[in-house]
Amino acid sequence: MLVKYEFLKIMRKKSTLIVMAVSLILTGVLFGLPVIQFQIYDSEGAIKGGKGIAYEKEQFADLSVPLSEEYVAKTIREVQKLFQNPNDVGSDGNEQFLIGDAYWNKIAPREDLLNLIAATYSSPNESWGYNQLPKLNLKKETSFYKAMKKKIQAILDNPSRAMSDRQKEYWSNRASKVDTPLQYGYYKGWEAIISSFELLTFALLSICIAIAPVFCGEYQAGTDAVILCAKYGKTKLTTAKIAASFLFGTAAFLLHVIVACGLPLAAFGTDGWNLPLQIANTTVPYPYTFLQAVWINIGVIYLVSLAMIALTLFLSAKMKSPYLVLMILVPALFIPIFLTPNGTTGLYNQALFLLPYRATMPEFGKYLSFQFGSVVLDALTVRAILYVLFTLILLPFAGFVFRRHQVA
Repeated sequence: MLVKYEFLKIMRKKSTLIVMAVSLILTGVLFGLPVIQFQIYDSEGAIKGGKGIAYEKEQFADLSVPLSEEYVAKTIREVQKLFQNPNDVGSDGNEQFLIGDAYWNKIAPREDLLNLIAATYSSPNESWGYNQLPKLNLKKETSFYKAMKKKIQAILDNPSRAMSDRQKEYWSNRASKVDTPLQYGYYKGWEAIISSFELLTFALLSICIAIAPVFCGEYQAGTDAVILCAKYGKTKLTTAKIAASFLFGTAAFLLHVIVACGLPLAAFGTDGWNLPLQIANTTVPYPYTFLQAVWINIGVIYLVSLAMIALTLFLSAKMKSPYLVLMILVPALFIPIFLTPNGTTGLYNQALFLLPYRATMPEFGKYLSFQFGSVVLDALTVRAILYVLFTLILLPFAGFVFRRHQVA
């Protein structure tokens, strides 16, 4: 009953309702932008919004195939043959590309796939598109999946990454678990979600704003004297306030996730949930499908939200005003937006990747790892462990500080 009362107390505040409404609308707008701004081109010009999405899906209809070695080689030969007709080739002085019907009928419907194949054969510091495929000699070049492994190894061996042998072995083992041949298909809804995860930082802030007055609101209202002098004020009621805060935070987080994921999936469809991440980038070392990747990162963000709730409760118990609490929380959440990593190793970079804002970003293709002696863990695992520990450490202090509060 106490938990229910405290939960309703948070929910019924006018400030909570306003903050949640604004946050949900903002989340809807931000995660709806990929839908609103979507456009694709055909020979007649741009096709926008829902019509553009439907048109793109039609183009992918014939591309839901396994990327076997034979299929990739056949596709490369088809592109190379197109470049043999000088009437179909244009140039900007630096590069050649296909024009006219050759492009719109043969390249445009599968340009993402062709660029994926070309990028797999490029070196890590190069950016290849379909127009580089004529450079490949299929009799001399390694097969597609050997090229994929070769590029991953080149990334691991890059001196600028400063990876230890243990880290290289760790990522090589992760990448080796990717099932081949890759199944290709349409995945744009899931890609839109994964590329926008950091926007949930605003949802985390809204949750913190709503629960900031949980303890210090009692100080301001002068009800702390009554609560702390009551029979169960320092025990059951304090615990109920903490439990209600986490219950509210969980409910609010789930509601934001439904909006954030629901809008892109409603517009683009759920197609591709069971496809591997590697069809977006063949050097991604995680052997996950798009659905698995989304669920895993949502789990990490949820753990971040729990830690932020624990920090908010601790500050609320320590300070006399919710505004003072927010003066600490807002910079903690948003200052990292303006900090840019200059690599993937080093204390500054690794600390930055663990801060709340960066921790919402999965960054599946960056080979972010942390080594503790002989143990190597990827960034997702370290984030999960760190924020669980952070929550478990701060929670007892929040209750302790409130119980020890000196009533004026």
